[in-house]
Amino acid sequence: MAQATSGAITVAAAGTEVQGPDISAQGFFIKAMTTNTGLVYVGNDGSNAVASTTGFSLAAGDTIYWEGGNLRNLWFDAAVNGEGFRWLSVNKQGV
Repeated sequence: MAQATSGAITVAAAGTEVQGPDISAQGFFIKAMTTNTGLVYVGNDGSNAVASTTGFSLAAGDTIYWEGGNLRNLWFDAAVNGEGFRWLSVNKQGV
């Protein structure tokens, strides 16, 4: 049986990265909001930051899967103010 939680991350000011929430899981689906008009970026450049030059870019509706750890280890940025991400954590039990 799997358990999941979900949430949203909004980047208020483009170019100012936002740290992910303090949520631990075996994995996360991270999806760029379908209403985004510009690219969004996810990652960690090694100094707890992300930008268009260092992050993994996602267009509206694109989804990636990140395995393991804490979502707080990732940073999120956007090319347009107020755009962002949805996330879904996945924990497998009994596997």
